[in-house]
Amino acid sequence: MNKIKKFIKKNKSFSVLLVLAIGIILVGILAPVIATHNPVESNLYEAFQAPSSEHIFGTDKLGRDVFSRVIYGTRISFTAAVILVIAIFTIGTILGVIAGYFGGIVDTVIMRISDMMISFPGMVLAIAMAGIMGANVKNAVIAIMVVSWTKYARLSRSLVLKIKETDYIRAAKVTGCKTSHILIRHIIPNIIPTLIITATTDIGTMILELSALSFLGFGAQSPQAEWGLMLNEGRAYMLDCPWLMIYPGLAICIVVVVYNLLGDNLRDILDSRDHIDESELEEAI
Repeated sequence: MNKIKKFIKKNKSFSVLLVLAIGIILVGILAPVIATHNPVESNLYEAFQAPSSEHIFGTDKLGRDVFSRVIYGTRISFTAAVILVIAIFTIGTILGVIAGYFGGIVDTVIMRISDMMISFPGMVLAIAMAGIMGANVKNAVIAIMVVSWTKYARLSRSLVLKIKETDYIRAAKVTGCKTSHILIRHIIPNIIPTLIITATTDIGTMILELSALSFLGFGAQSPQAEWGLMLNEGRAYMLDCPWLMIYPGLAICIVVVVYNLLGDNLRDILDSRDHIDESELEEAI
């Protein structure tokens, strides 16, 4: 307990942002409890109502409660973004580690595929793929995943190339350590902190990209409560009913800012110590 208190006192900004990040997750989990109305239930008699005590964020063109839709939108937007980050993190890291450690033809093939994907504008390629596969959240996640894994592959590869030339890795090879042991025990633990920082920051980025696809009609479809879709539905009434865009847009901004700042603070904490412990060298020898 004393260590936790000491950590919180030393890293106040990170602690506050972590609480906010956990709060966002809880909003999605507890959406049925927090929401005041059914997010997909229409009532045309209450369409375009301004924010009031009955509908604190107002209602949309079908009379659906905007507050409830924003709350439930956390489930779709945030969950899809987290799944996407986990997918590109896993795929990109595995391919990058393989390319960086083994080199040769394996490295050449993986990196040329990566170069080919990077040569296309990412969002344009994602839109094309989502359009071919069909417009829904699942296909939007797959489309962005296909064009985004290269970032983690190239980052993990560069980290592996740097680490595998260190003395303790050479010592581990000389002493007969298996490749799997070197990768799992020495290399991966040293590259994971940097990748986790990137992944944390990318949660906000992925929410923006998924919302952009939904806004353009290639992601979530009505009557789903998704922030990008809500922005698309509200843009036609932006002047007369600004709340239709203000609150979904504010939700996106809050989540993106919180997770970007959380990633920055996490970087500061992890960079304050040396990732390559000298004790590993002694252990390897």
